[in-house]
Amino acid sequence: MPDLPRPLVLRHIHTLITMQGEREPPAPPLSDAALVVRGQSIEWVGRDCDLPAEVLAQAEVRDLSGMVVLPGLINTHHHLYQTLTRCLAPDAGLFEWLRTLYPIWLRLTPEAAYVSAQLGLAELALSGCTTSSDHLYLYPNGVRLDDTIHAARDLGVRFHATRGSMSLGESQGGLPPDRAVEQEDTILLDCERVIGAFHDPERYAMTRVALAPCSPFSVTGHLMLESARLARRRGVMLRTHLAETADEDAFCLAHFGMRPLDYAESVEWLGPDVWFAHGVFFNAQDAQRLGQCGCGVAHCPSSNMRLASGIAPVQQYLRAGVKVALGVDGSASNDGSHLLAEARQAMLVSRVRGVPGQAPDTTDLLSAQDALWLATRGGAAVLGRDDIGQLAPGYAADLIAIDLNELGYSGGRHDPRSALTLCAPQRVSLNMVGGRLIVEDGNLLTVDVTRLNHKHQRQSQRMVMGGKD
Repeated sequence: MPDLPRPLVLRHIHTLITMQGEREPPAPPLSDAALVVRGQSIEWVGRDCDLPAEVLAQAEVRDLSGMVVLPGLINTHHHLYQTLTRCLAPDAGLFEWLRTLYPIWLRLTPEAAYVSAQLGLAELALSGCTTSSDHLYLYPNGVRLDDTIHAARDLGVRFHATRGSMSLGESQGGLPPDRAVEQEDTILLDCERVIGAFHDPERYAMTRVALAPCSPFSVTGHLMLESARLARRRGVMLRTHLAETADEDAFCLAHFGMRPLDYAESVEWLGPDVWFAHGVFFNAQDAQRLGQCGCGVAHCPSSNMRLASGIAPVQQYLRAGVKVALGVDGSASNDGSHLLAEARQAMLVSRVRGVPGQAPDTTDLLSAQDALWLATRGGAAVLGRDDIGQLAPGYAADLIAIDLNELGYSGGRHDPRSALTLCAPQRVSLNMVGGRLIVEDGNLLTVDVTRLNHKHQRQSQRMVMGGKD
């Protein structure tokens, strides 16, 4: 038998939030805790005073006094290429915003796709994210899904790359310009290719692939149906935007004679292998159906507020048994990639739903624990993973540490769990993915951030300025 790797012991953790057990009631945090990592997985979790002596004798030891440690956060919706086009159409709703940005996004190149993905993932890693999905649905100028996958591998985060697509151009009644769409045969062939080249179904996989026709107003029903059947033949997941805006509701009624979820069902898009981004306009009956069929929803509060789309009734979904997670969404509609900030936003926005001038129904409120659950356990469930999202023996060693001595937490150290979401989010001190440190002392270890920033800004200027540096 090969020798086991030397264990790493994280000791004297001020507060350890394991996210084990059920959402309600939550497992209490551990004080003065410890955690043992061996290779890419967690071997032991408990109080520091109970650490096995035989492990300590052979271990590398790190002292995390003053730190709160929790599972790495999981981002279930992003468009990483959009980091290149922040702060455009700042007052537009979704459809106007898209029409403004489609022509700019068509200037994307393979280098720009790689750089934008790496910059967005760097932001996410510094904010506590260890696993991210991404929805790339534009492929101009030789861009391929491969560009973003290589960016994620080089940075060191777990990555669920979704092969997005658009096939319904303006001339056929869709929203995107005709030059932004692809032929459906081309799309399906490339879906087959990227699944074969990159999808890893094994436990602790660093790269997985899903199929992701973009939205009801940018793909045909035929492509939705064929994508669902292909995904199920190949054992990969499905995702799309759905029930994001009132405009989309009206589009579905006008073009299909049914509301978004009914349309999804008509093209075989209901099941535990499906997740929808946004879900702002699912009603109570929709929520029950989603819970029964096992679909997931990626809640994107910042983007939904930025585009004035509305506020998803998250607690209603949770009560109906719907799997709910968080997504920062594209960095042109957020306009950032800070996942801990998104958890805070989810908690806060739940508290302003209701009738103006009246206090919201308390059953709609998300607690600090709820927000962290969505960002960890919720994300793992939506992505169909049972190896991430909590700190327990046998789970991936994906964890983050946040320094409670930061100025922004002063005065809130008595309740570290609430401090993470009530106080202004800070940069993480440590980020570990599969037992490998990618952030230490608040600095990214795998990428030269200064150089990346310079390259990214040049690509952004070229795209926004119409090809001129």
